[in-house]
Amino acid sequence: MQSRHYNEDHLAFGDAVRTFITKEMQPDFLAWEEAGIAPRELFRAAGHNGFLGMQIPEQYGGGGTEDFRFNQVLGEELMLAGVGGAGLGLTLHNDICLPYFTRYCTDEQKQRWLPGIASGELITAVAMTEPGAGSDLAGIRTSAVADGSDLVVNGSKTFITNGINADLVITAVRTGPDRHKGLSLVVLERGMPGFERGRNLDKLGLHSQDTAELSFTDVRVPEENILGGVGTGFYSLVANLPQERLSIAISGVAAARAALNWTISYVRERKAFGQSIGSLQNTRFVLAEIATEVDVAQAYIDRCVDALTIGDLTPEDAAKAKWWATELQGRVVDRCLQLHGGYGYMQEYPIARAYADARVTRIYGGATEVMKDLIGKSLKLG
Repeated sequence: MQSRHYNEDHLAFGDAVRTFITKEMQPDFLAWEEAGIAPRELFRAAGHNGFLGMQIPEQYGGGGTEDFRFNQVLGEELMLAGVGGAGLGLTLHNDICLPYFTRYCTDEQKQRWLPGIASGELITAVAMTEPGAGSDLAGIRTSAVADGSDLVVNGSKTFITNGINADLVITAVRTGPDRHKGLSLVVLERGMPGFERGRNLDKLGLHSQDTAELSFTDVRVPEENILGGVGTGFYSLVANLPQERLSIAISGVAAARAALNWTISYVRERKAFGQSIGSLQNTRFVLAEIATEVDVAQAYIDRCVDALTIGDLTPEDAAKAKWWATELQGRVVDRCLQLHGGYGYMQEYPIARAYADARVTRIYGGATEVMKDLIGKSLKLG
């Protein structure tokens, strides 16, 4: 079934993204996987080619569009090319961090930060998760105490994507005792005294994505680095969660489609019992099921993207997309690896890396169980 979701501009953008991935990412991707981090130059190259800050107004060097389909194209192409580990840094920068800057920055903050975010000179991260606070945003304990016009920040964060590379870290801090109104957002900048990065965490998958522990010891943050005002942090975080979860869902379905594509190619060539694996009935049935599930999920994701672009995406619909797409990703990659046989367990095959990469998507951005609880509460069952 032909999709009418994209127009000619989106298709041309996709062509440019594929060329960029081929030239700038695929030649060195496995080296980045070994190193556990993608280079900062990747962000600058992406910015130079117009793949960062699509929603940033043109006056600040961005793309000047609210059409989230461009973000969707980038996320899909990164997964289809098998470079999702390094690509996660780009999608986090665009889809998850950027809205905080475009929505909550003052004019002075926009002038200070947005040009660098669009060019890739300033890499962004968002620091919510703490050792004792994951999906429960109201449980955040990192403190920020007023001292004159500054806030003095103490505490720690963990599992922070782009944590090593980031120049600007949107940090959730507690400025008061109220679980919700006592939460604020501040931007910590590279080089602030007392702001330290721990180790680049050794993860099961997504090896080329730097994920770090951060610690804050009497970090003085000027009032000019407060986002949206003291006490508004919880509501800002909640408002941005639907887009974050949809971004994860987009990548999840695209990862499933990538696994399907690799497996179709593999079973056509691989022989067993005197015939191609693809000619066996079980293989046909498995891949028929996967192809159907991926296409059906894609239709829902596309609808959600359209809703987001016009401001109609609800938290519940984003939660549905997130848990369904990431659970689908896990099932599909597992079944596709099985059809690769022993070769599917070898790291030289992209399906093996995709298998390891897939597991965390059911956890970050809100675990599957949290998504189901959110949806269930919206049904007003009692």
